[in-house]
Amino acid sequence: MSLFARLLPHWPHPYPREHLGADLAAGLIVAILVIPQSMAYALLAGLPPQFGLYVSILPTIAYALLGSSRVQAVGPVAVTAIMTYAVLSPLAVPGSAEYIALAAALALLSGLMLLACGVLRLGFLSQLLSRPVVSGFISGSAVLIIVSQLKHLLGVSPVGGSSGEVVIDLLGRLAQVHLPTLAISLTALAMLVVVRLWLAGWLMQAGLGESRAAFVVRLMPLLIVLAATLAVIELNLDTAHGVAVVGSLHAGLPAFNFFLPGLEATRGLIVPAFLMTLIGMVQGITMAQALAIRRRERIDANAELVGLGASNVVAAFSGGMPVGGGLSRSAINVAAGAQTPLASIVAALVMIAVVAGMAGWFARLPLAVLAATIIMAAVSMIDLRALRQAWAYDRADALALLGTAGGVLVFGLETGIGLGVMLSMATLLYRVSTPHIAIVGRIAGSEHFRNIERHAVETLPGVLFLRIDERLFFGNLGAVEQRLKQELERAPGTHDLVLVMSAVNLMDATAVEVFAELNRDLAERGIRLHLAEVKGPVQDRLQRSALWSSLSGQVFLSANAAFEQLRKEPA
Repeated sequence: MSLFARLLPHWPHPYPREHLGADLAAGLIVAILVIPQSMAYALLAGLPPQFGLYVSILPTIAYALLGSSRVQAVGPVAVTAIMTYAVLSPLAVPGSAEYIALAAALALLSGLMLLACGVLRLGFLSQLLSRPVVSGFISGSAVLIIVSQLKHLLGVSPVGGSSGEVVIDLLGRLAQVHLPTLAISLTALAMLVVVRLWLAGWLMQAGLGESRAAFVVRLMPLLIVLAATLAVIELNLDTAHGVAVVGSLHAGLPAFNFFLPGLEATRGLIVPAFLMTLIGMVQGITMAQALAIRRRERIDANAELVGLGASNVVAAFSGGMPVGGGLSRSAINVAAGAQTPLASIVAALVMIAVVAGMAGWFARLPLAVLAATIIMAAVSMIDLRALRQAWAYDRADALALLGTAGGVLVFGLETGIGLGVMLSMATLLYRVSTPHIAIVGRIAGSEHFRNIERHAVETLPGVLFLRIDERLFFGNLGAVEQRLKQELERAPGTHDLVLVMSAVNLMDATAVEVFAELNRDLAERGIRLHLAEVKGPVQDRLQRSALWSSLSGQVFLSANAAFEQLRKEPA
């Protein structure tokens, strides 16, 4: 299949007519419900609020045409927004023309990287970050998001570079808290908490179906925002009492501005853009896969990267804010009944009408309520369940999660994810450098060999069966040699050593040399070295080595064949 054919959307050919009504309704619902969220994430990114609406139009259409997921919705997302702010706020004043230009450049660079990965079929790169590292990064980012919104909740302007400094400064300014703003914040937060935790249950107890109850729950944040805006207008809270509001919004559609970032800007943003690409890749593909599994569909990871990359490139030229696959946006899309990407295209068309004629309606929307919606979204991003599961199953993964989250909070987003990757690599290196080696024996009446410490097994006098459960390479040979030495010392009467290689899928050149030396040393001590269950690719290489021709023992097809042969030989 040609590259051009791969890039063409497949879902419209043929389009199922029975899905048309559901897609039209879902698109309308999604466009209306994500308006406050889109504006809030733009503010979180340090950009004018209408930018969140802008990048809900053409980028959404680009992904719908090129992505492979039928229901994932693309737009402003919290993690991308906080990464944008963290990267750009030290370089320019948020909201300034320079800042906006840098945000567009960041979207363009990350979009081009995603596109390149998709076209070159590098979707497997999404597996470079382990789930605990991603969970830790998102959880740490969520805490940063919450801290960044405290100023809007309290109506004060803290001073500080890191999140810790901001919190300390806010604690020192508690006497300066703007009470009308605090009252609006606490009211909005309380209502959102009630909606999140209990409203669905109450509605179902009242006889409403589960799907309808879920829809009402997703509708409530928009109603809360509208109610707060009406309260500000009716009570004149912004002009008479100093409650901060969104302010005047630029009416009309965004201009399509083609540009190329300068060399200096590119040099400064290339590493942050790569990290944003990696996070967007993992998050977008993972979410698309989860949605596809739920709907019994399949996705193409490379097409996902093309769709996400194209949406960011388009966002750079028509809104200037990086975008990604939105968890809550996709959940709303699914709950609203979307069946195909047409729903996203309809949502984009509805957003055009909103931006063109209704932007002024949100000018007096209180920032405190937007901050409350952001905080509620951020709280749901803190993945304590993943931490509990990792801690119960594998402490190393749990430490990687905690280390990533702590690194994000203490050192920032870029250093935090770098620390997480280092912890993951350190964990991996530790595991492969200390391979599991078991003494095995045969379960009576069978041909199965199991660990003597876990099962009642048969063994042969003077014969030691050892199973190595890891590839053999220069990094773990010291541990292997040490373990072999210990086991031979514990069994001084050993005259045959059988290495069961069923779990060894690689032996590098160093391993072959070390085992050749081991073979000579054992032969001098009157101990024959045998190999059993050697995998084909490993055997192909061993046959070209000196170890194969000089092996003092035999190469057995199975451990049972070795057991039967050595049992017949005289002790």
